[in-house]
Amino acid sequence: MIGLRRLCVFCGSSPGADRAYVEAARALGALLAEQRIGLVYGGASVGLMGELADAALRAGGEVIGVIPRHLDTREVAHRGLTELRVVASMHERKALMADLADAFLALPGGLGTLEELFEAATWSQLGIHQKPLGLLNVRGYFDLIARFLEHAVQQRFVRPEHASLLMIGDDARALLDRLRAFEPPVVPKWLDRSER
Repeated sequence: MIGLRRLCVFCGSSPGADRAYVEAARALGALLAEQRIGLVYGGASVGLMGELADAALRAGGEVIGVIPRHLDTREVAHRGLTELRVVASMHERKALMADLADAFLALPGGLGTLEELFEAATWSQLGIHQKPLGLLNVRGYFDLIARFLEHAVQQRFVRPEHASLLMIGDDARALLDRLRAFEPPVVPKWLDRSER
């Protein structure tokens, strides 16, 4: 059981093709404020990122944005946050977001969202952190990720315990409860050196 004081959310800088993505981002922002969970995110004012932050702020929540300088100067940064931290690089952004949060959650997004999510999962696998990870599966957006992880387990590139690090659900409130109840798996070895 973890204390969930702040949640790092990865999500798209686009609103996406389905209105349900925007609605889910707004609902999550409001829910985090209601449960007094601070939001840590990429600091942008656009797309799902902006919708999420605005909803949390409207509901009285704490919102910390972390944005690289090269994006800040393009006027993408959200200027109305509780706190905006401008860093030198994408690497520094991800490290600081991870340091500030107790858990990770992904909303729908593109390559950046997926890269951030899988890096956080890899850090968990390697024991760099023991923080839970969730995917809010809005309208089945992450169904193919779930299927791919099953395939990777079958092909023995991912251990079942590591695939299960990514908790997938379509109900935000229930997913937050699962993140709170997370217990890191005990995996004695994670390299598969068995003979074919």
